[in-house]
Amino acid sequence: MTTLLRGSFRLQFFLGFLACAGLLAYAIYLQLHDGLEPCNLCIFQRVAFAALGIVFLIGALHGPKRPAGRKSYGIAALLAALAGIAVAGRHVWVQMQPPGVASCGAPLSFMRETMSTWDVVRKVMTATGNCGDVDWTFAGLSMPWWSLIWFVALALWAGYAAFRRA
Repeated sequence: MTTLLRGSFRLQFFLGFLACAGLLAYAIYLQLHDGLEPCNLCIFQRVAFAALGIVFLIGALHGPKRPAGRKSYGIAALLAALAGIAVAGRHVWVQMQPPGVASCGAPLSFMRETMSTWDVVRKVMTATGNCGDVDWTFAGLSMPWWSLIWFVALALWAGYAAFRRA
């Protein structure tokens, strides 16, 4: 483990990419194999994991030698992770409300056809649909809780990789 922590920026960012890819692959597996349809907030979390994974991958492929380059990738990764933390945190809050109090609205495809992009984002983040349902748990935590934990862990990982002394 200490070898990974002291590893190169490229290795650390590549491992971050693998974590994001694995999480997205598992979410897609649950959707296609187990029939768990993602709600709107779940889709936004997938987008945040994809964005974070892309930053990790580009950073790993580039492997900047200068601290300023590493810090730039670290800031980009932290921004993507913070967006994911905001969405996952909102989703956790929605699930903690009594049944029927909060959810996330009409299907995302319908909202995209009938609303502007900002209206869709505002509508989903104010939660009016099925985001309050808990369809999957592991170790007593729902998927949004695990997403929140992973976003925090990956933000810390990116910060460590980008801002540590070489």
